[in-house]
Amino acid sequence: MRPRVAVAATAIVLILAASVALAQRGRMRNPYGRPAEYATMDDFDGGFQFCRLVFRQGNGDGAGWGVDWPRADMNLSIRLSEITRVPVSMEGPEEPKTLLVRLNTPEMFHCPFIMMTEPGGAYIDEAEARSLREYLLKGGFLWADDFWGEYAWDYWESMLRRALPSGSYPIVDVPRDHLIFQQVLNAREVPQIPGIGYWDGADRTWERSPRESKAYYRAINDANGRIMVLMTFDTDFGDSYERETANPLYFQKFSVPGYAFGINVIIHAMTH
Repeated sequence: MRPRVAVAATAIVLILAASVALAQRGRMRNPYGRPAEYATMDDFDGGFQFCRLVFRQGNGDGAGWGVDWPRADMNLSIRLSEITRVPVSMEGPEEPKTLLVRLNTPEMFHCPFIMMTEPGGAYIDEAEARSLREYLLKGGFLWADDFWGEYAWDYWESMLRRALPSGSYPIVDVPRDHLIFQQVLNAREVPQIPGIGYWDGADRTWERSPRESKAYYRAINDANGRIMVLMTFDTDFGDSYERETANPLYFQKFSVPGYAFGINVIIHAMTH
């Protein structure tokens, strides 16, 4: 690592640690009372807004669209504003303006970046699939995070294939030398992230079985090689954002590298 990069990385860790310490002392308002309101056209004001996909529950393996909402959305937006110069839309001095969007709605097309959690349980009908395909081919970006095990993967892939058929849009592994791992910060060594409720305080990084002790980074690219769909499988970035203040060791081990990758993903999505 070059000296300037090492200094920058150290500074980022210090910024994150300081901001979390402030949060633990009550700087940030408790967001859990935020109502689940869908985005309207009037919400888009030119700044970055974290868009979360709301979906119907199917017969797969997942706990629903609202896992980690809204704190993960807000915390990642706050860290983005602290570590980069991206203008983040705010509803107050300390509360980012995050949005909920649905497939097959015009508001979705105003989001250059959309995240969904627990996609292994998401149901997508044919009309929603056509809308998702149009969104992605127009330059949109979807990050699907936090699903574990073969059944969840197979179910999610069956839904995704309604929008992007396998013959034209293969799923590929994202290599660790891809730009997305170093777009802003060095995230090549980001570990597998378990939900905090599954972490043993030491070495366990899987949520269900040691057979799932490896995280997978997969993608579907467009014809020009741009990532349209990023899938972080057998890992849980959302919890590293939502639960950043729950445990200092969890923060250091998982939230710091989790934020490095998340910030990279957002910047990559908005610049490609």
